[in-house]
Amino acid sequence: MATNVQGQFTADVEAFIADEVLPLARRQLVAYQFGDPLELPKGRGLTYTATRFNRLPLPFAPLSEGVPPIGETMTIAQVTATAQQWGDKVTITDVAELTIKHPLMKQANFLIGLQIAETLERNTYNSLMALTQINYVNSRGARASLAATDVLDPHTVNRTVVALKGVGAPRFMGDEQTDTKIAADGPNNNRRASESPKTMPHYVAIGNPNVFGDFSENSTVVTAWTYSDINRLYNEEVGEWRGMRFCESNMVPSFIGVANSAATFTAGVAGNLATNTGYQLIVTGSDSQNQYESRILQVSAAVNVTGPTGSVSVVLPAAVIGGTTFTYNVYIGTSASPTNLGVCASGPTTGPLAGQATQLAGGTTVVITGIGVAQTPPAAPATGVTVFPTFVIGRGAYGQVKLSDVKTTWLDKGDKSDPLNQLRVIGWVVFYGTIILNTQFAARIESSSAFSATFG
Repeated sequence: MATNVQGQFTADVEAFIADEVLPLARRQLVAYQFGDPLELPKGRGLTYTATRFNRLPLPFAPLSEGVPPIGETMTIAQVTATAQQWGDKVTITDVAELTIKHPLMKQANFLIGLQIAETLERNTYNSLMALTQINYVNSRGARASLAATDVLDPHTVNRTVVALKGVGAPRFMGDEQTDTKIAADGPNNNRRASESPKTMPHYVAIGNPNVFGDFSENSTVVTAWTYSDINRLYNEEVGEWRGMRFCESNMVPSFIGVANSAATFTAGVAGNLATNTGYQLIVTGSDSQNQYESRILQVSAAVNVTGPTGSVSVVLPAAVIGGTTFTYNVYIGTSASPTNLGVCASGPTTGPLAGQATQLAGGTTVVITGIGVAQTPPAAPATGVTVFPTFVIGRGAYGQVKLSDVKTTWLDKGDKSDPLNQLRVIGWVVFYGTIILNTQFAARIESSSAFSATFG
């Protein structure tokens, strides 16, 4: 008996593709909004300079009768930032637009919008990593001293708040506008708005959900956050503690220490490195999505270069680790703390880092032939330990300097360079920079976490 089975007719099966596209994982965008909006006028270069007049010292002793004081000299302090141009584009052919089920231009427009917001957020975090006031959990002396059990705790938060108050860092919702007289007649008897729990002066902490997960399990904090949930002010706010409001973001960077055996280093002969000199190298891995240098290898042992001129050959770690694709930077110097990228022909061929040992493909062998531009790698945590920064922000700590606002382009018409209209281009560009206005008005807490970014 002849039996006809489905496999005989696969050529006549019409593939089904759902009309709706699947959603992307969401990013919690928090940091950009807390920067003061600042304008750099056109025609005034790329550098924004902010000036502060320093306080006069208080008089040491009363005046003598009829004798005028010597007087004080006024001094200023200035900080600067350079506006940079950022942008990207998506190019789509006419054939792709005609033959793909989902509207590619519409999807590209949506993805460009996400990319703009996330780029501004990422760049803000990179700038905040320059903050110089740092508290390590459990009073550890450095990032490398943090253990996996050093999670965020109330004492470290209190220590940071007290230190900011001690230097007079301004708070959001006040200080100059705060009335020091406390009303005792309750919220329903003409109590001033400034005394509402929602508008009391406060600092803002921005941290990774892992870190705030640790903090929220502290028994003291559990009770406080149960009652503060009704007074949230900001997007992604998870609670308030000791005059600080906590906003979580899954775009906060993190750093994991990796053994230097993940890469191998051998001396070569063709290059510009000095001979008979020991060079030490640090390799860092940047994830392909946010481009954070998140995997930090421990510094290598000294590699002695021989020959008339020399180089160092480096076998880089794997390109894909835990499902994430990484590219690598290589730093080189004559001490255990190199502060320069290496020179490498495998690096970018265009742009400001052309010829430098950056954006190198994982799993490849690269040759470092010289000492390149100055750039300091992130400090390495202890091997196997992941460290998270939490940024504690006071009002006026940093600003977003804008020379030119975000501009988007939608090019779907032919021109002389594309006479047959075969290409469609959607792009964006912005000219701006983040400026640290006062390093004393913000701090960074560094901790590990008991939570993992993976399930299981």
